Amino acid sequence: MRTPLSVVIGAGGTGGHIYPGLALAEALRRADPDAVISFVGTERGLETTLIPAAGYRLHTVDMIPFDPALGAKRFLLPAALLRSGAQCRSILRTQRAQVVVGMGGYPSAPAVLGARMAGLPSVIHESNAVPGRANQFAARLTEHLTVAFDGSRPHLAGGERARTVGMPIAASLAALDRPALRDEARGTFGIPAGARVVLFNGGSLGAARLTAAAVGLATRWRDRRDVHLLIKTGPAALAETRQRLADAGAGPVAQAVPYLDRMDLAYAVADLVVCRAGSATIAELATTGVPAVLVPYPHAPGDHQTHNARVLSEVGAAYLVPDAEATADRLAAVVEPLLTDPGRLAAMGRAADPGNHARAADLLAATVIRLATAP
Repeated sequence: MRTPLSVVIGAGGTGGHIYPGLALAEALRRADPDAVISFVGTERGLETTLIPAAGYRLHTVDMIPFDPALGAKRFLLPAALLRSGAQCRSILRTQRAQVVVGMGGYPSAPAVLGARMAGLPSVIHESNAVPGRANQFAARLTEHLTVAFDGSRPHLAGGERARTVGMPIAASLAALDRPALRDEARGTFGIPAGARVVLFNGGSLGAARLTAAAVGLATRWRDRRDVHLLIKTGPAALAETRQRLADAGAGPVAQAVPYLDRMDLAYAVADLVVCRAGSATIAELATTGVPAVLVPYPHAPGDHQTHNARVLSEVGAAYLVPDAEATADRLAAVVEPLLTDPGRLAAMGRAADPGNHARAADLLAATVIRLATAP
């Protein structure tokens, strides 16, 4: 009887690490329906809800972030890493793991360290243009490196041997046909006939800066019927945002939602997206051809979101607006001319290089399977 493929994926903290890990898991299941796939994370990040909701087992370890803001607590990091690495080694033995994948976020480092302790092969995938601290460390523990963007290589130990596979994205986005799905998407979100749609997407938990700017734009445009704002707020800000829209009389021109279950519908309905510049978002925009105004999160480690944003802005597929300038007035000056120029929007959509993102999950899965089955 064939031993089932067993893979443990380290991913956590934010959706930018978790969703690519889930896309990889989906690709592994396509390649081997009997594969046993589980994740390593902590009890603090979004992995505690996203991973079980996707149907995968989550093992949690005791790990603290690779964060200079820890101050004196940073001296606890080596001991915490050794402890969590030992915990991962036990998990790998229990799972009879054959290979470990580090997708980034602070659970990634102990997962790769646990693989090293257990004598198992491991591979990391770095999703950002500037690697995070966890993968900068983990890259020293494995010879198998993959990246989403070529620009990551100089920032990784051994980066010259890294393979650019692209960013794993969900199959529904990799194969998205926006025109074919557009009518369904407009019906799902109740978009008025003839209205152009601006999607505000602040990431997994929403973004207060973008939500405030969206409310300001909705107030400015409250008497228009040729534009509609779809605002993803995150659950915590939903009630307040809806009340602010109602108080401003902007209900007819905007709607606030706590999250977006179907990003394929969201991208299909959007004429323009205003969003943060996480690596998964950049890959999704490049693959789906949706023009964007990118507002990088200013406190991202190494300012990596600004570097991510330039992947699209420097080829004319997006505008980059610094967070401090992302007011309703500034965004109106950028967005209003675009909404009146469909040709320009279409040109922005064509300008992005889709790269390997649509195939990245399968490419990374093939690497994982090769390592698991190597003699």
